[in-house]
Amino acid sequence: MPNRTCCEDVVFKRPFMLKGWAEPHPAGTYAVETEEELIEGLSFPAYRRVSTTLTRRPNRAGALVQAIPVDPQELARARAADGA
Repeated sequence: MPNRTCCEDVVFKRPFMLKGWAEPHPAGTYAVETEEELIEGLSFPAYRRVSTTLTRRPNRAGALVQAIPVDPQELARARAADGA
């Protein structure tokens, strides 16, 4: 099935917590990538979310980069809390 990936940069002004992680993530710019697959057999194009990952933008050359799988709804709650 054909997949597509949507990318968005997200800036957190304060450290934030995500489920399953013992320590808060630092404030900074993160890339959010959502992969979706085409639902076949319909008369119109429709996609279903397959995965969402959060990646911290490296702040220096040679820095390690880690992609973290996240629940989109949990990420939305963290973004709302950061903006409050």
